Amino acid sequence: MDIKIRKASPLQIKTSCMVICACEKDFSNALFKELDQKLGGLLRKAQRNGEFSAKADEQILFQPAGHLPAERVLLVGLGPSEQTTAEKIRRAAGQSIQLIAEKKFGQMAFVLPPGTVGSDYAAQVQAAAEGLLLASYRYDLFLGGKAKDSRKLPKAVTLVIEAEHDKKGCEAAVEKAQKLCQAVALTRDLVNAPGNIKSPAFLADQARAAANESRLKCKILGQKELAKEGCGALLGVAQGSVREPRLIILEHHGGRKDEAPVALVGKGVTFDSGGISLKSADKMDEMKMDMGGGAAVIGTMLAASLLELPVNLVGIIPAAENMPSGTAYRPGDILTSLSGQTIEVLNTDAEGRLILADALTYAKRYQPKLVIDLATLTGACIIALGHQATAVLGNDQDLVQSLLDAGEKSGERLWQLPLWDEYDQLIKSSVADVKNTGGRPAGTITAAAFLKKFANDFRWAHLDIAGTAWRDQDQPYIPKGGTGVGVRLLIEFLHNLPAAE
Repeated sequence: MDIKIRKASPLQIKTSCMVICACEKDFSNALFKELDQKLGGLLRKAQRNGEFSAKADEQILFQPAGHLPAERVLLVGLGPSEQTTAEKIRRAAGQSIQLIAEKKFGQMAFVLPPGTVGSDYAAQVQAAAEGLLLASYRYDLFLGGKAKDSRKLPKAVTLVIEAEHDKKGCEAAVEKAQKLCQAVALTRDLVNAPGNIKSPAFLADQARAAANESRLKCKILGQKELAKEGCGALLGVAQGSVREPRLIILEHHGGRKDEAPVALVGKGVTFDSGGISLKSADKMDEMKMDMGGGAAVIGTMLAASLLELPVNLVGIIPAAENMPSGTAYRPGDILTSLSGQTIEVLNTDAEGRLILADALTYAKRYQPKLVIDLATLTGACIIALGHQATAVLGNDQDLVQSLLDAGEKSGERLWQLPLWDEYDQLIKSSVADVKNTGGRPAGTITAAAFLKKFANDFRWAHLDIAGTAWRDQDQPYIPKGGTGVGVRLLIEFLHNLPAAE
């Protein structure tokens, strides 16, 4: 989708549908007064009748009947003007383009709330562009023609800005949004891909393709290399599948040569049956998304390269398939990890933390300034936070706070859970250095406590995206399926990394 910036009066633009953002109690603005006049008082009438008051997510569609160049006018509410955020604009843009695609209007112009001034304007332009692009996404690789034609996206969208604003700055904001959303789309594609084509080798090939598209360096370790390295935890999880594991390493060199990198580690279980601790059949089909953390790392690395972020990054994705078979690892097995620590396996469905353990240890050889891991790790996280927030835990409060701040700005919100030393007792084993589950109580926390055993040598934060990496229903700018969560969050964090240090 092509998004163009245009300086003009919104009411003078010819288009199939003019979308205008409105705030509560803001209809005295000159734009709305003129619009009401052109509509023959229909806007004021809608206000009086309670049909439209510009509350957040509220919409109303008008047909000007030839009194405007636009064939239709769609008003979308943002709520009180003092509470206008980039996220609300992102949602409004997403909602509007979904309606326009369903109605097959063909063309679209989008207008930010009148009167916005200052540095926030470029951020709002970027948010609008993100909402339009993210809501336009559909995973339709396996759909037939009629299904694909059920909605029609506009080929181009005009983003209308007021005369006093910097056009070049707004164009730069749109360009940033396009590169960022390209990376999110890749992440969603990887998560949505069906398990019959999505093997560890497939994920490695996709990472290599992303590297070839950008300036990333890519290294892939296969089963023989992993055995030579001593990645016993990753190999243990993978041994039940005929599809061999991979360790994917991506590097972005945007900072000084002597600058320590930020390491991003993402869980890459390409299908999770639970292994011998077999999951129930209900919603097992969704377990193709259990590599959402790995996909987010690939997407973030691509975005960092496209945006030419001035930081050094390394992305590490342990990829494996967790299957039951005669060769599968068993409850009661003891695995020796890359770190040398031994792990008692109590539940083979607590496999994500095992492959992450080896990946976190592998990250140490890069001497990172900090490490962030992402994983669809625990069902307990969904019980605690639903699908509205990602859990964050870590050993460095400044790092955690920086991620919390980035979550608010990006709209990919986080909520911190405690990681007190007392939780370590729940994963203490009598026959190994650590056991891979502490049982049902505090499941998200004990999973993080397990990971902490392999991350204590550096500043580290853990993001449990179990509830946010997948959606069962469409959201304003997040279609059903893989959400691509983590990419926009981490790019926002990395943009502000100097301030965070």
